[in-house]
Amino acid sequence: MADASHYVIRGGIEGRERLRVMSRVLHPTTSALLDRLGIEEGWSCLDVGCGGGDVTLELARRVGARGRVLGVDIDRTKLDLARSEAAQQAVGNVTFEELDIRSSPSSQAFDLVYSRFLLTHLSDPGAAVAAFHRQLRRGGVVAVEDIDFSGYFSHPPSRALERYRELYCETVIKRGGDPDIGPRLPSLLTANGFQDVDVNVVQPAGTQGEVKLINPLTMENIVGPVLEDGLATREEIDGIVRELYEFAADPTTLSSVPRIVQAWGRRV
Repeated sequence: MADASHYVIRGGIEGRERLRVMSRVLHPTTSALLDRLGIEEGWSCLDVGCGGGDVTLELARRVGARGRVLGVDIDRTKLDLARSEAAQQAVGNVTFEELDIRSSPSSQAFDLVYSRFLLTHLSDPGAAVAAFHRQLRRGGVVAVEDIDFSGYFSHPPSRALERYRELYCETVIKRGGDPDIGPRLPSLLTANGFQDVDVNVVQPAGTQGEVKLINPLTMENIVGPVLEDGLATREEIDGIVRELYEFAADPTTLSSVPRIVQAWGRRV
């Protein structure tokens, strides 16, 4: 749902592969959030900025055959992939639409509106949260997850990781987004009419496995905007990517993904 010109991470097929890794890494923490929300069989759910549909399909499994789930995004390639995967998995209670709910809202009312890693890319995240509120029935639940990009750690310190953080934050800011929006989520929900707002913070980390690949994969997927904005040369970027993969492959190092804030509330 972020404007294509504002979204700094590569879309399409290449971007979808990064999202597969990300979704596997975040499955435990996102599943715990969905458990907390008390989703019931038969609910109707909206996944805004659904990407390849990993969480959309999880929601579809949770609401069962009597429920329905709509995933919306503006990346047509990812939506086509999501439809194909839903068909392969025989998930029949989910649909995907190319839609920006800020300007073209769904005509349906939902029990749950969910969004992950969307608001950070928007110049006016409050407008999106207001749209979430309008899409909910009274008593419905909103849940958002987003990053505090500066809040990540590694051991030992890594020059490449620090430079990657700088480049990512600069590209997002130049396009009007907020790479550290996570701590703002509760106040954004409250300011747009949600009540019973609560918050949780998670941060997957590890010495091995896919969690350590998120940083180099993301760096690879922001090369275009970094070069376009003149923030680094191709030679420097290639060196950063190489060092990030080397750091990830070393079992004696520890790295995390950016800190993730989960916030949720209710429309009354």
